[in-house]
Amino acid sequence: MDSNLIKQVTVVGTGVIGNGWITRFLAQGYDVIATDPAETAEARMRTAIDKAWPALEKKGLAAGASKDRLIFEPNLTTAIANADLIQENAPEREALKQTLLAMIDQHAKPDAIIASSTSGIMPTTLQEKCEKPERVIVAHPFNPVYLVPLVEIVGGKNTSSDVIKRAEHFYESIGMKPLVISNEIEGHIADRLMEAIWREALHLVNDGIATTEEIDAAIVYGPGLRWALMGPFLTLHLAGGEQGMKHMLEQFGPALKLPWTKLVAPELTEGLTNKVVAGCEQQTAGYPISQLEQRRDDFLIELLQLLEKYWPGANLSGKV
Repeated sequence: MDSNLIKQVTVVGTGVIGNGWITRFLAQGYDVIATDPAETAEARMRTAIDKAWPALEKKGLAAGASKDRLIFEPNLTTAIANADLIQENAPEREALKQTLLAMIDQHAKPDAIIASSTSGIMPTTLQEKCEKPERVIVAHPFNPVYLVPLVEIVGGKNTSSDVIKRAEHFYESIGMKPLVISNEIEGHIADRLMEAIWREALHLVNDGIATTEEIDAAIVYGPGLRWALMGPFLTLHLAGGEQGMKHMLEQFGPALKLPWTKLVAPELTEGLTNKVVAGCEQQTAGYPISQLEQRRDDFLIELLQLLEKYWPGANLSGKV
């Protein structure tokens, strides 16, 4: 833990993403205060952390890491009063987030960083009602937050460059891979890429071309294996042989003009919804979600170890 930068964090909102943040912060040896207005929030939060904790023990806990360093405080103002970093995870509704962030901004310490986990709203929009918009950023993680290292850091037009640097250093210090996005855009980067695949997948199901299981297999046993190490650009760079991307674009570039893909998502009709839901339930028949989550977590831990072994730049240890 970098005690010179951030000592106490507050997590606002204890849904799936909020609880993921709490688990990661605790595993990195931080004191965490969590707040949520829902009556059952604390019980659900502690259950979620208990369920995720074995994976963190397997991965390795920081010195001093303990679930006992978590306090649940239902009063928002009290919860954020002494926080050095506040991670907001309210539902993805623009007006709600603007109001909540303005309230946090009003009561937080002057030098506290306010980070929103929004998956799609631009930080300039989120800052609109804040008196100190310079310390409001987007820090968008990926589920499960306690294992997946990517966090997209985005500043709005009023965000201080110093806040961006402090946030980048902090998230890197807790074993994450911060990706600072220079120009804000709806959906940031990763979600835009994922949604492009998601749209095509929905068309393939809707048109009767493939089942959900077949589409998942097409990713798991094919490009997904390569993307885990190299991403789409380097994967295609190698597809060009010795001349790399230059040859690949000359050879396969013209195919980009062919009408293979659909740019607009299909209408989510009752029929398509039923197909997708039935397909996913058939794929997971006999396996409770908790078992699938444990399998996912165990796989991710080993995959992260492989990534560090074969891609030296990964540096997911949390040491900066």
